[in-house]
Amino acid sequence: MGPVHTPPLNATLFHPRYWLLWCGLGLLWLLVQLPYPFQMRLGRMLGRLAMRFLKRRVHIARRNLELALPELSAAAREQLLHRNFESVGCAIFEVGMAWYWPDRRMRALMQIDGEEHVREALAGSHGMLLLSCHFLTLELNARMFGLLQPGVGVYRPNDNPVLEYAQVRGRTRSNKCLLDRTDIKGMIKALRQGEALWYAPDHDYGRHASVFVPFFAVADSATITGTATLARVKNTRVLPCYTLRLAHDQGYRLVIEAPLTDFPTGDDIVDATRSNRVIENAIRHAPEQYMWLHRRFKTRQNPEQPRRY
Repeated sequence: MGPVHTPPLNATLFHPRYWLLWCGLGLLWLLVQLPYPFQMRLGRMLGRLAMRFLKRRVHIARRNLELALPELSAAAREQLLHRNFESVGCAIFEVGMAWYWPDRRMRALMQIDGEEHVREALAGSHGMLLLSCHFLTLELNARMFGLLQPGVGVYRPNDNPVLEYAQVRGRTRSNKCLLDRTDIKGMIKALRQGEALWYAPDHDYGRHASVFVPFFAVADSATITGTATLARVKNTRVLPCYTLRLAHDQGYRLVIEAPLTDFPTGDDIVDATRSNRVIENAIRHAPEQYMWLHRRFKTRQNPEQPRRY
């Protein structure tokens, strides 16, 4: 196991079983040549349409909002749900933008907050652990940060070879390479070498290497301890990093916050609580842009407890 670069484009990828997928990728390339505001309008329409067909995902997102944001009224949560699916539709186009747009067009829609934190880390030869989360703009987050400072991404390889080729090629367009999310040794090596490593620990990965700590209003959210493990690598700075879609189709803001201080502490509970709080604060800037479609709270601290979904 090691760094993943763009796989070779060989004849097996053009087997007839993949032709429809290639057509879909080609259509995505064509669509993202359209003017940006038009893409966003189409995306919002597509997201609203998707709610009629993706009933299970609608149920999961609605349940997540009930669990995470009980302080909102039912009507407010439902409005947020609809805005979230509009954002899901926009994200389809944003994947294409991240994978296919030239640097010039990407930079035209970029704003950067916190570039000084990256420059300071580079000046001190620090490894940078980019503490991020699954915003629907995550593909753009990697592309935009790479335009500032090429780094290393952490990802789950796709079983479909065409999608694997497309995502690795797209995600390394302005970055160095990818690492399998199970390649802890590779992540540690990258940080020791002073690389910027994108890391998103906000999904529920089960009980293995996890603790149960608060995330939004859920007091016992299964949370992996990998953030603290990587932060212990010598000379590493932990920089919260995420990308927000701006209102009125004005583009995107790449946010890089100041490095965390007094982290890690060595206490897994304290450290996981802290990283969750950092992620939660980022999501609260634009909760409609977060990936509420996954079962974030599926693992119960007591297996005998009723399922949440």
